Amino acid sequence: MRHSKHNPDGDAADQLANELHRARGERRLLDADRTGTALSMEDAYTVQERLTKLRLAEERCHVGYKLGYTSAVMRQQMGVRSPNYGPLLDDMVLRDAAVAENFLQPRVEPEIGVVLAHDVTGTGWLLPELADAVETVHACLEVVDSVWHGYRFTAEQNTADGSSAAGVVLGPPLDVSPLDCHRVTVELFADDTTLATATSAAAGGHPLNSLAWLVDALAARGQFLRKGELVITGGLTAATPLRPGATVSARFGRDVTVSVRGPAHATDASAPAA
Repeated sequence: MRHSKHNPDGDAADQLANELHRARGERRLLDADRTGTALSMEDAYTVQERLTKLRLAEERCHVGYKLGYTSAVMRQQMGVRSPNYGPLLDDMVLRDAAVAENFLQPRVEPEIGVVLAHDVTGTGWLLPELADAVETVHACLEVVDSVWHGYRFTAEQNTADGSSAAGVVLGPPLDVSPLDCHRVTVELFADDTTLATATSAAAGGHPLNSLAWLVDALAARGQFLRKGELVITGGLTAATPLRPGATVSARFGRDVTVSVRGPAHATDASAPAA
């Protein structure tokens, strides 16, 4: 993709957005060595915006954002150096204990989600100010689902694909104040086997730090967060594959558990590459 730092090629952005959109609709994975190989991060967000417009044209609604790579463990797992973000659409929000249908190569990670009490605009927000902007704090499981074969991608390719945003199981509100939402213990497990443990501080030191990063990143593109939007603030552990017929759950604190199940008939689209 030809690009400059501030003026990416519009035709190339549309072409890649259409290719990403078609590939997911056709359950076809893309080879990162052959597609979208010359993206800058500016280009990547332009492609993401074009891709989101294609999705919204299908009578889907924007309901918030997901943050990616706010934790060191996720950056290490995926070989990226900085956070990114992607859109959450209404059909991505799943009920608790949902069956994760129609995914390509789903993986699951526990997250802290926040629902906003009012619009958040501008830059330079401090944590106490952001805490006042949060209506509720939620236990969540994100189901990421990359269109890139085998989760092999650059940060730019991942960003173009919406940071692998595909689903989020929105759990109940947690009995914790927004300012204290970095103190929640989390255990990720599958079929009673513990896979990982963490605290919610893994998301950038505090989930609201991750939220502040998103506010600044959106402002740089002339955008802002709106009242009622959901923001999931980044994976707290390494992501685990969601196997056919398996249930993956996360326990937040002592008494809140959120689960998602892979359908027994699911097929993994990871071979062969497109």
